Amino acid sequence: MAEPIELTITVPEAGKRYFGLSRNAAYAAAGRGEIPTIRIGRLLRVPTSAMERMLQQAAPESRTGE
Repeated sequence: MAEPIELTITVPEAGKRYFGLSRNAAYAAAGRGEIPTIRIGRLLRVPTSAMERMLQQAAPESRTGE
C-alpha cells in the first residue's frame, strides 16, 4: 500500500529534503521567504505543493546552454 502524500512538512525537513540544509539554515531561509511557509497556531509548516511549484518555476531559470 502506498504511503499517503504529506500536505505539509516541517521547516527543517523541507530544508533538508529539498536543499540539504541544516535546521538553522532552513529556518533562516524560511525567514527570508526562500522556503514558503504557513503558520498554524505556533507551528510553522511548509506546504509541499507550494514547495514543488516554487521549484518547478525555478527550474527553467537554472538551465544553461539551452
